[in-house]
Amino acid sequence: MRLLIVEDEERLAQSLRQGLAAEGHAVDLAPDGLQGLELALHEPYSAIVLDLMLPGLNGFKVCRELRLAGHSVPILMLTAKNGEYDEVEALDCGADDFLSKPFSYPVLTARLRALLRRGATARPPVLAVGALRIDPAARRCTVAERQVRLTAKEFAVLECLAGNPGEVISKSGILDTVWDSAFRGDVNIVEVYIAALRRKLDVPGAGCRIETVRGAGYRLVPDAP
Repeated sequence: MRLLIVEDEERLAQSLRQGLAAEGHAVDLAPDGLQGLELALHEPYSAIVLDLMLPGLNGFKVCRELRLAGHSVPILMLTAKNGEYDEVEALDCGADDFLSKPFSYPVLTARLRALLRRGATARPPVLAVGALRIDPAARRCTVAERQVRLTAKEFAVLECLAGNPGEVISKSGILDTVWDSAFRGDVNIVEVYIAALRRKLDVPGAGCRIETVRGAGYRLVPDAP
């Protein structure tokens, strides 16, 4: 999943990014409301963690602008206060959930998982191509009913391909989905993960393969009957 954290407390923002990245998410940061709104309007995020007290635009205004623009991305709002009026306004302006500071990191991640489940209703809960099964919620991958152990990035790349079976996805498209905007490495890092996935999926009865479409990208397709 690609997530956006809009938070002006740098230490908190970096801590959240590190924790969520360790769980396999691509995480972008915005230090103020204006930059957060700009990113949220133009990037395909799965969920947004939005602080209330922000320079530029506060969290209420960012949330309202996103909803007025027709964006339904799940939003978890962080409030520094514990007043019921902030909680009411957060929900009234379009936030899906709220969490008061200071908060427990496990509680935040649990709230995010709940929002991601709700926001993924259009996507099948388990992705299937051939005998490959990917359960994003359980972070589990099986081939012909045998579990395949994947790193967080391998899982994310494979989920990107399996979520669009038969479609060609470019290297830059995979980077945009799996890596965050701070990534400044070589786009060919994607080739490394594709090669690793091919080795791990090369088992009897897999019923699918990752094809290279020269000059275009990669696609996950079932084997011909």
